[in-house]
Amino acid sequence: MDNIFNKWKQGLAKTSKATFGQLSAILGASDIVPETWDDLEALLIQADLGMETVDTILNSLEERVDSQGLTKIRDLKKELRREMRALLADPPEINFESKPTVILIVGVNGSGKTTSIAKLGQRYTRQGKRVLMGAADTFRAAAVDQLEIWANRLDLPIISGEPGGDAGAVAYDAVQAGIARKSDVVLIDTAGRLHTRFNLMEELKKVHRVVGKAMTGAPQEVWLVMDATTGQNALQQARAFKDAVHVTGVILAKLDSSARGGMAFAIQRELKLPILYAGLGEKSEDLQPFDPDAFVEGIMAEMN
Repeated sequence: MDNIFNKWKQGLAKTSKATFGQLSAILGASDIVPETWDDLEALLIQADLGMETVDTILNSLEERVDSQGLTKIRDLKKELRREMRALLADPPEINFESKPTVILIVGVNGSGKTTSIAKLGQRYTRQGKRVLMGAADTFRAAAVDQLEIWANRLDLPIISGEPGGDAGAVAYDAVQAGIARKSDVVLIDTAGRLHTRFNLMEELKKVHRVVGKAMTGAPQEVWLVMDATTGQNALQQARAFKDAVHVTGVILAKLDSSARGGMAFAIQRELKLPILYAGLGEKSEDLQPFDPDAFVEGIMAEMN
């Protein structure tokens, strides 16, 4: 357990130092004063929690301070930890009862989709599951090559199409192959696309529909890969994907490269989507199931 917490602490070091390290300095006084609230608000916004989330936290904290008669900064810090943890839901257990369980991976260009799929493939293989990959990002030849390299490295079967080919056909074939080979999990990559490109979002809807024709009830999961380094800018993108293809969960990639880890709170509050996994580094084992307790302790590690 200590190793897991250390991994989260290391992965969230940038967020912790950039924001909550400053919090320790600003809240260095022993007593809560009126200026405390302004300073706290500014730093939480800087951590990319989002205005609505920050308002919720501050309102709740002020009520607790008043009702409990708290006057010391050390007590405020404890209450801040509790409040932030309360905003994060425990991720749901992923249901793999369907054989295969088809997981469609979506997101914008450069969000980390293909790498996340490879890491998921390795994770599920180590759990004893039979995994098949579908390279339905036919828009970018390099994406197919990248996923094929990963599949070969992990010794996983992969269904690919020609560059510029029909992404829906590749997705359909991948699901059919998963059924025929008695796979437990089919992971389907899709082309990264900007949420503002109507035609590309319509194509993604088509891929989603085609997967459903290949297997009743599929895809069982649609996971959105979000780049943590983009902060609040990613939320508008996420809303568009959620509306288009019924996203069921989020993979928060590149968390270790970002000082904007606070966006996790906004994802849960504003999108009402569970965060299932978080990318805490380059290695395959650095894609970790989201742990709200470790996350809060990690981002607040500098605030002792």
